[in-house]
Amino acid sequence: MTTVTNLGFPRIGAKRELKRALERHWSGEDDIATLQASAAALRARHWKLQIEAGVDVPPSNDFSLYDQVLDTAFLFDALPARYRALAEHEPLAAYFAMARGLQRDGIDLHALEMTKWFDTNYHYLVPELQAGQAFALRGDKPLAEFREAKALGIHTRPVLLGPVSFLLLSKTTDGSAALELLDALLPSYVDLLAQLAAAGADWVQLDEPLLVQDLDAGARSAFERAYGVLGGNAAARPKLLLATYFGALDDNLSLAAALPVDGLHVDLVRAPEQLDAVLQALPAGRVLSAGLVNGRNIWRTQLDNALILARYAQTDRGADLLWLAPSCSLLHTPVDLTLEKKLDDELRSWLAFSRQKLEELRVLADALDGKPSADAGLGANREALEARRRSPRVHDPAVAARLASLSAADARRHGSYPQRRLAQHAALQLPLLPTTTIGSFPQTLDVREARARHKSGKLSLGDYEAFLEQQTAHCVRVQEELGLDVLVHGEFERNDMVEYFGEQLEGFAFTGNGWVQSYGSRCVKPPVIFGDVSRPRPMTVRWSQYAQSLTRKPMKGMLTGPVTVLQWSFVRDDQERDATCRQIALALRDEVNDLEAAGIGVIQVDEPAIREGLPLRRAQWRSYLDWAVESFRISTSGVRDATQIHTHMCYSEFNDIIHSVAAMDADVISIETSRSRMELLDAFVRFNYPNEIGPGVYDIHSPRVPDKVEMVDLLRKALAVLKPEQLWVNPDCGLKTRGWPETRAALQALVAAAAELRAEHAEASVA
Repeated sequence: MTTVTNLGFPRIGAKRELKRALERHWSGEDDIATLQASAAALRARHWKLQIEAGVDVPPSNDFSLYDQVLDTAFLFDALPARYRALAEHEPLAAYFAMARGLQRDGIDLHALEMTKWFDTNYHYLVPELQAGQAFALRGDKPLAEFREAKALGIHTRPVLLGPVSFLLLSKTTDGSAALELLDALLPSYVDLLAQLAAAGADWVQLDEPLLVQDLDAGARSAFERAYGVLGGNAAARPKLLLATYFGALDDNLSLAAALPVDGLHVDLVRAPEQLDAVLQALPAGRVLSAGLVNGRNIWRTQLDNALILARYAQTDRGADLLWLAPSCSLLHTPVDLTLEKKLDDELRSWLAFSRQKLEELRVLADALDGKPSADAGLGANREALEARRRSPRVHDPAVAARLASLSAADARRHGSYPQRRLAQHAALQLPLLPTTTIGSFPQTLDVREARARHKSGKLSLGDYEAFLEQQTAHCVRVQEELGLDVLVHGEFERNDMVEYFGEQLEGFAFTGNGWVQSYGSRCVKPPVIFGDVSRPRPMTVRWSQYAQSLTRKPMKGMLTGPVTVLQWSFVRDDQERDATCRQIALALRDEVNDLEAAGIGVIQVDEPAIREGLPLRRAQWRSYLDWAVESFRISTSGVRDATQIHTHMCYSEFNDIIHSVAAMDADVISIETSRSRMELLDAFVRFNYPNEIGPGVYDIHSPRVPDKVEMVDLLRKALAVLKPEQLWVNPDCGLKTRGWPETRAALQALVAAAAELRAEHAEASVA
C-alpha cells in the first residue's frame, strides 16, 4: 500500500483561531494556560483533519506559537544573553520577547531580526549565535506534541529543523562562522532523537532546505559531519527522513543521497525533472518521499501528470518505499476550501487548499494501488482543469496587445537622477533629513469594524466614506502637529497592501477564509490571480487627492509594486510569472500617471518582496532580476522629473542584489534597519548608492517605543557612512498594526531626533 504523508500543516487555523488566541494573551486577557489550551485544541483538530483527508502519517512539532526557527533556537537553548534572566522565570514571556521585543517594569528588550523564509512571504526570526555557544535541551516541545497526538490515537512523525540549516539560517554577533558550532550542537540533537525513539517515534523528519541552494565546501562538509553523527547507531534512534524543498538538489544530490538517513523527500513540483537522477542516486532500500502536490499555491494538481511521476517512482522503489506528499509544508496555503463561500462555483472548482491537497494525494495513492475509487477523483480533476483552460475569463486580447507593444523606452525615466534631484528639490522644498512614514497608520478597532459593517451592507457607502474622510483628516492633522515633512493619508480604506489593489483590478479573485501566516499573529489573504490583469479605473487617486487638499505639505501617493503584488498573491500557473508581472506593472503605470495628474508630487511604489522573489540558485538570478527591475520601472517611468518616486523594502539582505536595487532608479528608497542596528545599510555603503535612502529608525513590528536618544544613535551610524543630503528619517515599515499612543510617542521621538541632527549640521556648517 502506498503511504500518504505530509510535511507540515498550517498553524493559524481556518479562521485565524491562533491569531486571536495569541493577541488575547498578549493583551493580558488570557493567561498562559488558556493560550496553551487553545493551541492544543487547534493541533488536535488539524491532526484529525489530516487523517480524515487520507493521510497515513501526519507530522507533529510542525505547530508553533510564533515561528519554527525561533522554536528551534529556544529548544536548544540558543538564547542571547539579554533574554536569559527573563527566560529563567517566565519562559514564554522570553520566547515572545525574542519575537516581538518587550517593554515593561524596567525591562527593555529588542526583538531578534526577522527575514523571509527562502522565497516565500513567511518571515522567520533569525537566531543570534556567537563563538563558544553552548547548547542544551530546553523543554520538551517535540516530545510533548508527539505524545499529545499519541493520546488521541494518532501516530505522527515529529518534524525538526535540521542542524545544518538551523546554523546557516542564524547569524553570529561576533563575526565567527556559525558552522563552527556544529559539533557543540549535535549532542543535543542526538539526545532529542533518543528521547523521541523512547517515546515511540519510528520516524523523525529533519528539514534541510539549504540543500537546494548553492553550498560551499564548508557547508557540504558540515552536512557530512552532522549526519555522520545523527545517522549513527540506528538502533538507538528513529528512522530519519531528510526533507528538501523549494527546488532541485542538482549538484547537492550526490551529497544528499550519500548521507546515512533512511528516506529522502524531494520537491517534484518545483523540480519534476530531478526525479530520474534522484532515483538513480538514491541507495536501494531507502524511502523516497515524492512531493507531487504544490504546497505553495492553491490550484488543483494536474493529477494525470503527477500520476506519471508517481508510477515511474513506484517502478523503481516499489510501493513500500514510496511515500506521496506535498512539495513542502502546507504552511503556505489556506486550510480548507469547503469553508470558502465567497468564490463563485466555477473558480472554486479550479482550486485546492491544504485539506484538498491531501485528498489529491489520497487519490494518487489509491490510483497507484489499483483502487477503482480513484477513477472518480481523476475524472473530476480532468473536467475541472479542462474547464479552466477553456474559460473566457482567463484571457484578455487587449492586455496581450498592450504587453506586446512595450518598448525599452517605457522602462526609462526622462532625466537622469542628478537632473531629477534638482527638479524635485525645487518643487518640494524639503529640509535636510526630511521625515516621513512608510504609509499606513493604525487600523483601530473602529476602522476594522466600519469596514466590516460596510462589507456586510450595514453601513452605506456614503456613511463609510464620510467615516474614512474623518479618519484621514485626523491622520493628516496628527502628522502636521508632530511636524513630519512628507505626509501620508493613512490608508484607512485599505484592508491589505495587495488585496486592496487586487480588488480593483481585472483578473483577480478573493477568498473569504484564504488565510495564511506571514509571521506570528500576522495573517494575510493572498489574492488569486486567475486571468489577465488590467486596471478598469483609478484605484487610489480619490483618497490621495482628498488628503492633499487638507495640507500644504507634500502628500505621498501610496501603491504596492508589481513584483510584490505578484509575490504576495496566489499566481496563475498557466503562464510565465514575468508575463503576469508586466501586466500588473502596466496597470500600476496608469495609476502612477493619474496620481501625478491629480497633483501628487511624491509617489511611493513599495517593493518589499523583490528580494523574496530571488531564485534560490544564483545561476537563475539574472533572468529574474532583469524582469523584476524592468516591471518596477515600467510602473514608475511615465512621470515628470519633478515627481519624486519612492520605494520601500523591508527584511531583506541587499548585498548580493544591490546593483539591481540601484537599477530600479527610485529617487528615494526606505529600508528596514532598526533591528539590525543599521547593519543592512552596509550594502548601500559599499556600493556607494547614489540616490536618497531612508534607513528605518523605529521597529514597528515590536510594541516597544524607542526614545529620541536611541533614534539619534541610529541616525549617527547612518550619517557615518551616508551624506546628510542622502538621508531620510522614517520608521522601518507601515504603522498599521500599532496603536495611536505608541505611534504618536515614537514619531514624536523620530521628529525630535531629526531636528537635533539638523541643528548639529547647521552649527557645523556655520563653523
